[in-house]
Amino acid sequence: MDTPDHSQKSASPAKDPPVTDSPSPRPSPPGQAASDRAMDQALDWLIRLQCASEQDTQAFEAWLEADPANARAYVEAEAVWNGAPLRQAAGQLHQVQRRSLRSRIRPHWKPLATAAVLLVGIFTVGNLPVRLQADHLTVVGERQRVQLDDGSKVLLNTNSAFASDLRDNRQVARLLQGEAYFEVPGGAQPPLELQAGPLRASVRDTDFAVRYLNGEAQVRVQRGDVDLQASSDQRIRLSAGDSISVGPNGFGQRGRLDAQKDLAWVQGRLVFENCPLSQVLAELRRYYPGWIINGNEQLANVAVTGNYRLDQPLETLRALAHITSAQLHEYPALVILN
Repeated sequence: MDTPDHSQKSASPAKDPPVTDSPSPRPSPPGQAASDRAMDQALDWLIRLQCASEQDTQAFEAWLEADPANARAYVEAEAVWNGAPLRQAAGQLHQVQRRSLRSRIRPHWKPLATAAVLLVGIFTVGNLPVRLQADHLTVVGERQRVQLDDGSKVLLNTNSAFASDLRDNRQVARLLQGEAYFEVPGGAQPPLELQAGPLRASVRDTDFAVRYLNGEAQVRVQRGDVDLQASSDQRIRLSAGDSISVGPNGFGQRGRLDAQKDLAWVQGRLVFENCPLSQVLAELRRYYPGWIINGNEQLANVAVTGNYRLDQPLETLRALAHITSAQLHEYPALVILN
């Protein structure tokens, strides 16, 4: 277990939990048993979450917290989803032989058949526009090193998509989603051209990082200079130690880089300093291949300081539960803090 280098907590007043009007995915007949209703809804969530919006995610978290039976049903449904019987069903749907599934899931054959169809293409069709453009993809929790033709080195962080090509003897790189750290050499060759959503950058002899999530790019410069252009035609030059965000409306305020914290992921670490637990969990969700649910709003503003390995998010969650005196409920691909 990777223990935190140092940790602390401080309590804040409790807040009322957010209220959502989003309904459960599908109502069930009045006479249906509660466990069957929970299972039906869990199967619907498995399908719906493959292309989930932020509102879907909030509704799913509210559904999980509404009844302990819902969490149990979701864990059970996900075990079926990832199990051999469903994969066999995906390959042999034309036979539709119910004996290929365990008898306990026979009442749910129809939604499982739909799930099986989706399962076949979920890792190749999900977020299809990005995947069709990408040369390199990382899954949740994975990092990958890429060497470009001009000698630039790129480290891709978790759940990222990246593409590059040569245009008129210029190296053009595109961060389609996620996060990347660039080491661009000097020399006589043309500068590296980078695109990330609303951001355009021209770079030579520089080390810097770009995070592109939810339509906004964040640039952090560790060494050298970066010339940036926003989609609004604004231009700015960043130097070592500078940081700035770029959105659809242009540049935000120039900030200062805290390399020990902001670039800790490059060294395989996650560093937090007096950071609200809600933000810590949001960052951990980028590295955990499952769901992390905070079932206690009183924990959201507890301040956390610590240094953790990013490749062990579950161990980090266990450490956070310990220092915040929270209970941690672990299920396959689902962790709930209470």
